Amino acid sequence: MITDRQKNILRLIIQEYTNTGNPVGSKKLMEQGIKSSSATIRNDMKALEEHGLLLKTHSSSGRIPSMDGYRYYVDHLLSPAEVEREELETIRHSFGREFHEINDIIEQSAEILSNLTSYTAFSLGPEVKERRLTGFRIVPLNDRQIIAVIVTDKGNVESQVFAIPASVSSQDLEKMTQIINDKLVGQPLLTVYHRLRTEIPMILHRYFQTPDGMMNLFDAMLGHAFEEKVFVSGRMNVLDFGIKQDIDQLKSVYSFMQNTDAITHLLTAEAESPIAIRIGSEIGNDLLDNMSMITATYEVTGHGKGTIALLGPTSMPYSKMFGLVDVFRDELASKLGAYYRFLDE
Repeated sequence: MITDRQKNILRLIIQEYTNTGNPVGSKKLMEQGIKSSSATIRNDMKALEEHGLLLKTHSSSGRIPSMDGYRYYVDHLLSPAEVEREELETIRHSFGREFHEINDIIEQSAEILSNLTSYTAFSLGPEVKERRLTGFRIVPLNDRQIIAVIVTDKGNVESQVFAIPASVSSQDLEKMTQIINDKLVGQPLLTVYHRLRTEIPMILHRYFQTPDGMMNLFDAMLGHAFEEKVFVSGRMNVLDFGIKQDIDQLKSVYSFMQNTDAITHLLTAEAESPIAIRIGSEIGNDLLDNMSMITATYEVTGHGKGTIALLGPTSMPYSKMFGLVDVFRDELASKLGAYYRFLDE
């Protein structure tokens, strides 16, 4: 059990250290308003060190927070800072431009958040299960390549180039397009997913001599409609976190941040509150043990939930970042809501 004065000392040390990166001594704490003698403050710092909340550096008599100290601060002492007017105007101005599809907004949100913080930002759009397949077409490029274009009712457009096996004719592709438009367009994506594994294989057996090959083509073309799209901005910012890592580890971190499935799993881990702060090993990936992640969910009425996240050093200014992320998720939800209403007009 720590005293109120010790809590205040811990709070001030973390705030000072996250602002300056320098160990904090008793003299600085007295300047910050602790009304006790240097000896008393040093005793309190020693007690906090014994509780595992502070660490003593070798170079000075000052202290720095431990991982447990950050955790205690976030759980018991954190007070979100008010977002500066200039930052709020930057967010609103950035969201104020014209967007042509939902993914543009989601991608821009990661870029805005990364630019504001100089950290790595992630953005995951509203849940895919709310969408319907509203359009599908095939555009031939040459004898062996096509572009498949998939459209959903939430403003998402996916297109990709595919190489067509020699056994698949242009008539086969026309029949495939007809089946998709007759059986799948207009259906919720969950229904599309279910039919791809039940009804569609039986239909393909009736129309094609090599149904397995056509089924693989169906899955390849429509699979992108079911993917959660994660956008990452500021990947290289990890180099500026002040964390001592070797080149191989930095390469591994960078590679991890290009793994959509791994990032989605990380961002969608269940949290007890709309904004969660995970520190070090709590993130759930050994590569990120010296970092902290703030994740925040937002909801767009009638269109599901999305997630934004910040990855930064454990010494990030938590009060400022918490307040910024809280305001940012509201602004993003508002922009998406307005875009969805535009689509429904």
